[in-house]
Amino acid sequence: MIDALTTEFNGANLPESERRQELLHRMKDVFSQTGLNLPSSLRSQIFRDVIDELIGYGPIQPLLDDNEITEVMVNGANQVYIERDGKLIKTSITFESDEHVIRVIERIVLPLGRRIDAESPTVDARLPDGSRVNAVIPPVSIDGPTMTIRKFSTEKLGIKQLIALGSITESMFEFLEACVVARLNIIISGGTGSGKTTLLNILSSYIPDSDRIVSIEDAAELQLQQEHVVRLETQPADLDGRGRVTTRDLVKNALRMRPDRIIVGEVRGGEALDMLQAMNTGHDGSLTTVHANSPRDAISRLETLTLMSDLALPVDVIRRQLASAVDLIVHQARLRDGSRKVTAITEVAGMEGNTVVLTDIFKFEQSSNSKDGKVEGKLKPTGIRPLFGPALEIAGFKLKPEVFGANIAEILAANRRR
Repeated sequence: MIDALTTEFNGANLPESERRQELLHRMKDVFSQTGLNLPSSLRSQIFRDVIDELIGYGPIQPLLDDNEITEVMVNGANQVYIERDGKLIKTSITFESDEHVIRVIERIVLPLGRRIDAESPTVDARLPDGSRVNAVIPPVSIDGPTMTIRKFSTEKLGIKQLIALGSITESMFEFLEACVVARLNIIISGGTGSGKTTLLNILSSYIPDSDRIVSIEDAAELQLQQEHVVRLETQPADLDGRGRVTTRDLVKNALRMRPDRIIVGEVRGGEALDMLQAMNTGHDGSLTTVHANSPRDAISRLETLTLMSDLALPVDVIRRQLASAVDLIVHQARLRDGSRKVTAITEVAGMEGNTVVLTDIFKFEQSSNSKDGKVEGKLKPTGIRPLFGPALEIAGFKLKPEVFGANIAEILAANRRR
């Protein structure tokens, strides 16, 4: 039945939106010719499986259709895991064989002009809905082909949702909005799956419409709402090893495109130096993300990435570049209960000797006791005002002392007592 449908359906030139419905109609015709008498539930399941195999992504298509699942991880043919509510769960779904997994991977990457084979055993790609895909096949993946899909959320999270989830407080958001509008250079740091891209999306939405934005990504994920946006995406080499365009190439090119703001989805290599130089040469208000475990670690990570460039700069020169270029580090963490929080908002306050000085403006304080495995704690201002406070006021943001933790009632009472 599948062979007959494949032959007939491949010859039909249909819009994507109509393919599934048309295929279902043809399947019913083919099935009626078989004379089989099956229960309606079993027949419907067979139809779904065949459709998923022909025009979807095989056994994992139902997982991709489930909006509550945020990540799908295929470890060979017999192990498929999902992430739901921040926790990993093993499913009962399996593939027929490793070759079946590879066929699904090829169905994803080939339409994008990318390849995966023994000579190029790793690939990054994206699904039509924007979900990120990473695949690795043997000989690099020892136990069979693997695939990790970070799903693109159909529900666009906004700042109100993050506040409701306890990921950030209203005061922290008010402060970050002022920092974006005031054109501060902001680094969002965090681990894998901590929500860096989601936060970057939200912060970038407060860039004024009058600014020209150039975004650079490995796989386009950002949902910039502004009208004047130029989106750039890296390109892998072709079969002959030519045509590769790296993030660093795009950052260098972006500087010639008269950007008001440069947004890099993630810095992973020598492009960190070009990004810092851009921040230091008039492209204020730039945003990017970096993998790190803390604000201090983010500085060390950027320092290491800068050393990966082809310029042999002394470490103290790199640190001064960092201290001059970066104004703020926003650290996002995925806690052990699966929740995601902004655990620190830290000012890069300059240099002291050969050390980059960091000052926490807001910090997450975890309680010693946790109930039912849930991490308890509070997001609090530290009481320290940032040195760039005047820049916020020039931009029209006169933040109240309460934002930074000052209790006006207590201060006035103390003054009266004195």
